[in-house]
Amino acid sequence: MRYKKMIEGVFLKRPNRFIAHVLINGIEEIAHVKNTGRCAELLIPGAKILLEDASDNPNRKTKYSLISVWKGDMLVNMDSQVPNAVVAHALKENKIEGFKDLVKVKREVTFGQSRYDIYFETHGEKGFIEVKGVTLEKDGIAMFPDAPTERGSKHALEMVKAIEEGYTGIIFFLIQMKGPGSFRLNSEMDQKFSESVKYAVNNGVRVLVYDSIVGKETIEIGKPIEFIP
Repeated sequence: MRYKKMIEGVFLKRPNRFIAHVLINGIEEIAHVKNTGRCAELLIPGAKILLEDASDNPNRKTKYSLISVWKGDMLVNMDSQVPNAVVAHALKENKIEGFKDLVKVKREVTFGQSRYDIYFETHGEKGFIEVKGVTLEKDGIAMFPDAPTERGSKHALEMVKAIEEGYTGIIFFLIQMKGPGSFRLNSEMDQKFSESVKYAVNNGVRVLVYDSIVGKETIEIGKPIEFIP
């Protein structure tokens, strides 16, 4: 995934979850935040950020979108819209372990009352993948979620029904950075989601965790990361 027309800036404040005040070339601007999570450990006043310049789009209310932020020396992509595309592209490029002879990859497919991010078929398998972007990291451990997610719990539980009907079910956590050595569920933030995922795993749903290679203009799939149940 490559962004267009990236520009550096400094984060100032976030008055609500949709917008941020940023400093670009010494001028205060308002930018769209492409992540409705809290991201409190990332969006700290004075943090260096990268934004996508969309000023040539007359339909936009803001000129910029906040894409990435430096957490120390680590660049974290916090665009919640990009993980699905990164995983789908990696599947097609055979960059994810355990998928052979893919014959179909389709985005945004409904099963029951849930819409899953990816539907796939091989010559002997068909299934759904729910992708979760991970931006929270502490002491080298990535965690999800950073805010309660009723939708996430619902998807995990309904995926068990898909398993019962013969589909493969996968919850895919994409860590949107390179650095953490392991991943765990953030039960302190959302006990219900953690219990839903554990229930799903105990009933046949698989969990995959990969990190990402994040550049100033790019993000792509990295390597598998250890999942701590």
